[in-house]
Amino acid sequence: MEVAEKIRMYMDRNGITQAHVSRKTGISMPKLNLALNGKRRFTFEEYEAICWALGVGVETFLEPRAPQNLHQ
Repeated sequence: MEVAEKIRMYMDRNGITQAHVSRKTGISMPKLNLALNGKRRFTFEEYEAICWALGVGVETFLEPRAPQNLHQ
């Protein structure tokens, strides 16, 4: 499961709107919506701000994974 999908599910379960996250983070609604729907990637700074707005640690939506073909 992708990070954006995990964030979207967390928001849904907790009744948190995109408008609320947009206001708290300063990320525009169009950018936030595109990212939450998998049409663009969050920058790490955006991800940090979203975690802050949701009151969770940055590790909440991330899982370690082995590198794939980094040295080709």
